[in-house]
Amino acid sequence: MADFEPRRIIVTGGAGFIGSNFVHWVVDNQPNVHVTVLDKLTYAGNLDNLSGIPEDRMTFVKGDICDAELVDALFADTDAVVHFAAESHNDNSIADPEPFVRTNVEGTFTLLEAARKHGVRFHHISTDEVYGDLALDDPARFTEETPYHPSSPYSSTKASSDLLVRAWFRTYGVAATISNCSNNYGPRQHIEKFIPRQITNILSGIRPKLYGDGLNVRDWIHTEDHSSAVWAILTKGRMGETYLIGADGERNNIDVLRAILEEMGQGPDDFDWVRDRPGHDRRYAIDSTKLRRELGWMPAHTDFAEGLRQTIAWYRANPQWWQGVKEATEAKYAAHGQ
Repeated sequence: MADFEPRRIIVTGGAGFIGSNFVHWVVDNQPNVHVTVLDKLTYAGNLDNLSGIPEDRMTFVKGDICDAELVDALFADTDAVVHFAAESHNDNSIADPEPFVRTNVEGTFTLLEAARKHGVRFHHISTDEVYGDLALDDPARFTEETPYHPSSPYSSTKASSDLLVRAWFRTYGVAATISNCSNNYGPRQHIEKFIPRQITNILSGIRPKLYGDGLNVRDWIHTEDHSSAVWAILTKGRMGETYLIGADGERNNIDVLRAILEEMGQGPDDFDWVRDRPGHDRRYAIDSTKLRRELGWMPAHTDFAEGLRQTIAWYRANPQWWQGVKEATEAKYAAHGQ
């Protein structure tokens, strides 16, 4: 099958962390593609994430993916959609699951219906959290055949949206693919997330905090590698298929925190322990063999220490990007003892 060559794509959630990095990647690497960003600009979206992109390469539309009329109008004039938009923070989903159900489930349904009507190629961005977690001493990793076993409102709604995509492919013939990715890191990530929260705490003179025993394992991938993998799936992937995206980056939280502390000139124990969050998954690990074998994709950022160094440098060089929301973010955590 010949590669799919879109000229106009919609990126939902394109002002968020992973979405905006994908938009930058496309603009930098695909000169013939015009991007329309559809983003509601919730607290996790930031127009500054799209700064520097030439006006003739991108159109920004502020809007809700649950707005069927708006979505229909946009889908009438595009070749493909890459669906990043989601409520994605586990702690927030535990405190109030309703926005997660609305955005992640109802929003995905709305997009799928428009894709069905207009014959638009649909790529759905999901998470490895739909598979639940693995034991720390289990040598297994998640594959495309791993049964779903979500444990939080966030991962449950993402699992629901995945199943909708599969049903719309099988029942209605929507040209769709899904990718489930491990934890992303890199520039422009909201400071409520693990790595940027630790970095910005240190830059703000606040002692970092670590959940539970710190042994929870995450499989880290640089957001640029995620972007290149998504493009490979969008343009080369088989319809109806799921591809897992990972870069063999398993590390436990305490090791990541201590690597940040060392890089920023702090002692290895210059942090505080806080009580664990409810339902905290123990370990994630991705087997991306299918993606690499079928589509020839390989990660470029394989040196985690160097990627972390570059990420720290970005937050150090861009305090105006995060300082305005730092106080409120930490106040929210403090209210929950975290």
